[in-house]
Amino acid sequence: MPKRIYITTPIYYVNDKPHIGHAYTTTVCDVYARFMRFAGWDVFFLTGTDEHGMRIEKVATGRAMSPQQLADENAVAFQQLSPLLGFTNDDFIRTTEPRHVRQVQTFVQKLVDTQTVYLGEFEGWYDEGQEEYIPQTKARELDYRSPVNNLPLVRAKEHNFYFRLSAFQGRLESLFEKNPDFVRPEARRNEVLGRLREGLQDVPMSRTNFTWGVPMPHDPGHVIYVWIDALMNYITALGLGEPDSDAYRQRSKYWPATYHIIGKEILWFHAVIWPAVLMALDLPLPKCVYAHSFWIREGQKMSKSLGNFIDLTTIKQYVDRYGLDAWRYYMATHGPLGATDADFRADHFHTVYNTDLANTLGNCASRTAAMINKYFDGFVPAEAGPNESALADEEGPDDLHRPIADHDWPAITKEAVSSSTAAMEKIDLARSIGCAIGLVRKVDAFINLTEPYKLAKDESKRGELGAILYQCLEAVRIASLLLWAVMPGKMSELWSALGLSIEPDAGRLAELAEWGGLEPGCRVRKIALFPRVDTLSVIEGAA
Repeated sequence: MPKRIYITTPIYYVNDKPHIGHAYTTTVCDVYARFMRFAGWDVFFLTGTDEHGMRIEKVATGRAMSPQQLADENAVAFQQLSPLLGFTNDDFIRTTEPRHVRQVQTFVQKLVDTQTVYLGEFEGWYDEGQEEYIPQTKARELDYRSPVNNLPLVRAKEHNFYFRLSAFQGRLESLFEKNPDFVRPEARRNEVLGRLREGLQDVPMSRTNFTWGVPMPHDPGHVIYVWIDALMNYITALGLGEPDSDAYRQRSKYWPATYHIIGKEILWFHAVIWPAVLMALDLPLPKCVYAHSFWIREGQKMSKSLGNFIDLTTIKQYVDRYGLDAWRYYMATHGPLGATDADFRADHFHTVYNTDLANTLGNCASRTAAMINKYFDGFVPAEAGPNESALADEEGPDDLHRPIADHDWPAITKEAVSSSTAAMEKIDLARSIGCAIGLVRKVDAFINLTEPYKLAKDESKRGELGAILYQCLEAVRIASLLLWAVMPGKMSELWSALGLSIEPDAGRLAELAEWGGLEPGCRVRKIALFPRVDTLSVIEGAA
């Protein structure tokens, strides 16, 4: 039975339309999910929308519509990301769905029953943009402004239900001590630890100053705090609150989550409040909360006031100009998975496209296929040629045999597959993809070293020529397997040109990546994967 993986995006807040931040997080999850399915894992990939809270109510009122109408309108925009950007999520959960609301009330009632929730009064600072309560000491450090949008914090006083977060101080400290990879990257873990050392305070579990939310069980005058409601999506999607449901029977096996992939601005909720709630519910904890950094644009923070958000319209323009796979490649290889923000620059995107995709991957596949068509009428030659040990002893001024002997392609490709897979398992997308692109660069260097176009002039070296071209194309084939998760469209085109029929969902990556999978005698068509794009003026003008 294959090992299981459960990977989630945060559920995206529907007070506005999607932008690059949402697209990026889901792309990271999608590339990982695709790769691991191909590697034979049983993967469940969840995304969705967070549709309750004060902000939704305020925006809807300002637009003279109901909160549900606003949620419906914007949820559609987020759902459209999947076909637009090639996402393969297994479910899309909305927090206004009855299945979610029912289970949230069930879980909250359990918290009430176990006395981890109590009725109390709050007076303090509140970040309306994040819908987050800020302790006095932290508010003072922030100069009473939101760390996310820099808007002033609001002084609030409410009679609320509280969650006894303080009761979990010791257990959370133990969690971080025993599981150093619970929060990644390390810089984010250190941030949480620093705040954890300040001591935990109980957090509000309900609100009374608005109505758009899940009602507290047995007390409809209170609505459940949006962050408690939202976090529970990860278990309500699996039916954990309804053990008699089909969802539970089919999906409960995926809990606990392997990775929660989130933006760094919501780390505290996922790294501290969420595990405490799960502890209170006596449920297993997720294995890792991975909090990536932000995108900036052309050296500036993206903001509504600057009008420089990379929204869906801009994303579509890049996709139309460079192709969907090129967009996914850039997101996966140059995104802010580490501790620092990533700068999205039009000229850098353009350079990466031409350097990595047009000049390296596309050109290598094209020139190899072209030589096979020119010298072998389009039929893959056999991996024959002189005996390797004889080659190693052969000397001469024109020693064209030695590069074949010096390149142990089965070992080279095996190492690339192993390194790429290990990196992907750790959500190191750039390294994983870099192993595959590095393999293609080795092929390019091998072609430049062996100069098959010169060997083709000597009929006595036809066997050596065939061996070189076979090795080149076979290495490209193996690289394409590692690249399929990030560029499924173009790699499928490549497979078609090689006469291959591959079903990634069959989970045979390791088997397919063994050396010798390319059959001699099969027909190869000419390949043009990534045509050069000579100007970026179209995108610059649209940006």
